[in-house]
Amino acid sequence: MKALILAGGEGTRLRPITHTSAKQLVPVANKPVLYYCLHSIAEAGIKEVIIIVGDTQDEIKEAIGNGEQFGVSVSYVYQERPLGLAHAVKIAQKELGNEEFVMFLGDNLIKDGIKTLVDEFKSNKPNAQILLAEVEDPKRFGVAELNGDNTVKKLVEKPKTPVSNLALVGVYMFDKNIFEAVNAIKPSWRDELEITDAIQYMIDKGLTVEPHIIQGWWKDTGKLEDMLEANRMILEDLKEGCLGQVDNKSKIVGKVFIDEGARVINSTIRGPAVIGKNTVIEHSYIGPFTSIYYDCQVIDSEIEHSIVLEGSAVKSINRLSDSLIGKNVEVVKSNKKPKAYRLMVGDNSKVGI
Repeated sequence: MKALILAGGEGTRLRPITHTSAKQLVPVANKPVLYYCLHSIAEAGIKEVIIIVGDTQDEIKEAIGNGEQFGVSVSYVYQERPLGLAHAVKIAQKELGNEEFVMFLGDNLIKDGIKTLVDEFKSNKPNAQILLAEVEDPKRFGVAELNGDNTVKKLVEKPKTPVSNLALVGVYMFDKNIFEAVNAIKPSWRDELEITDAIQYMIDKGLTVEPHIIQGWWKDTGKLEDMLEANRMILEDLKEGCLGQVDNKSKIVGKVFIDEGARVINSTIRGPAVIGKNTVIEHSYIGPFTSIYYDCQVIDSEIEHSIVLEGSAVKSINRLSDSLIGKNVEVVKSNKKPKAYRLMVGDNSKVGI
């Protein structure tokens, strides 16, 4: 069995962060989202991985390489522009061959992994298996309608009037019959080849499509709120430890992991929280559900329920919460008069003051 990871999207919902970074590499609990995906695939016993890449291919290739660090072998297929999930399957047909495969959206997180789901697929041998989860806003997702016997009746992509609250989770499993489907369907109103249409084609042809409603948590990390929620959920299971330095004036409360080279000076960190390599926390408070990545500085500031990416500095800020700070950003308080907010903000940003 092989794996197909989709990592070619533009990440419009996470701009401006994704103007300069692949959305699949934005870190959750100080580990890129795509890493969780690859670890799940490796834990399921899958060794051969094909990654669909787009304009951010260089960054993704640099981060993942040949996959050796994850215990898998990785190859890449370039997608010129996002033309739908079914299009990604179509262009990877040669690499996938006739083998069964799991398709994993590279910005999705499933806390419990996929091993039991892969084992179930191998045991039951349906033509396709889809994962479903109950959601509050099904209009954002592909939605499934089930028959009374729990088989799949109908799939609709981002419906204006949802037939249920069962959303398609970003993990699918297929046998070779999916290739006939993706080559038969036409582009949708979004001008994309929809995976929901391909699966519906299989259903209409009488092929077996099994649903599996997951009970653990799952997150599509395409939005700020979902990214912060995923960060919170993963930090809840954080293994505490200290590889850096904490002076005797500092206070560490709860589950906190401090990576090597990091320094905590006259500060309080209340977990769960993670502090990255070579980061300095000085005269500051780091509150629960906060991830500070590597080479950062937090000086005379308070931060909680936030993600700070590498190389950034937060200085003399009274309170920062529910925030995602990008790479090499400087957030500072200015004492110049006349006092006023001075901002340089990129396209598609949101600033709360």
